[in-house]
Amino acid sequence: MNETIEPLNPIAFHLGPIAVHWYGIIIGLGALLGLWLAVREGERRGLHKDTFVDLVLFAIPIAILCARAYYVIFQWGYYSEHPDQIIQIWNGGLAIHGGLIGAVLTGIIYAKVKGLSFWKLADIAAPSILLGQAIGRWGNFMNQEAHGEAVSRAFLENLHLPDFIINQMYIDGQYYQPTFLYESLWSFTGVVVLLLLRKANLKRGELFLIYVIWYSMGRYYIEGLRTDSLMLTANLRIAQVISIVLILSAAALIAYRRFKGREIKRYQEM
Repeated sequence: MNETIEPLNPIAFHLGPIAVHWYGIIIGLGALLGLWLAVREGERRGLHKDTFVDLVLFAIPIAILCARAYYVIFQWGYYSEHPDQIIQIWNGGLAIHGGLIGAVLTGIIYAKVKGLSFWKLADIAAPSILLGQAIGRWGNFMNQEAHGEAVSRAFLENLHLPDFIINQMYIDGQYYQPTFLYESLWSFTGVVVLLLLRKANLKRGELFLIYVIWYSMGRYYIEGLRTDSLMLTANLRIAQVISIVLILSAAALIAYRRFKGREIKRYQEM
């Protein structure tokens, strides 16, 4: 029976000689839904409706370039021998931490040029970023990547997963843990948490910093289950090291900004 399981086709359709991959479609869908959410909230917070549209026009391509560069740098042993594959992002290989670095730097520069508060933009965008990450993990699902260690079919069935997920986790004769799904569910839950925290009227910047902590906590644990981690050393996973640094840095920044005494605007202030 197992030998007859066929994976889902990673190619959605063809435009002449061009193959359009589900990976790109799903990431694009996540970006569009995230943009819609940010534009909607931005207007409620007194920003022009084009503020986030203009930001995304810069942030998305820069984030993709940084995400790919980050991944290639830490896999240089392979890509130095296969340079023709460096641009093949449709086959996967976008590191979220690299993309976040690119997006945050773009946001800082954009806010400075436009005379806006970076923290205000970041707070509004935080649920959108996490929503894009939650949806984007399904691109990994279509490419059969970002999975965990080998498991039995019974293990997956005990998780009460639908057959289409179980079957897609059958790769080269073996079933694997769907860690892409764990991270997607953690991120979707985080979106709900962040949307609820908007009503708490936290100090400006704290919603974004809580996003950093939330995502990094989940990523640290889930990364330990994956088999395709980028490694800093033989025993250190880069994503786990970065996650710890981000958690500690974000928590310290929240504490510093709360206790240093300077008045900071609240989320719902214009």
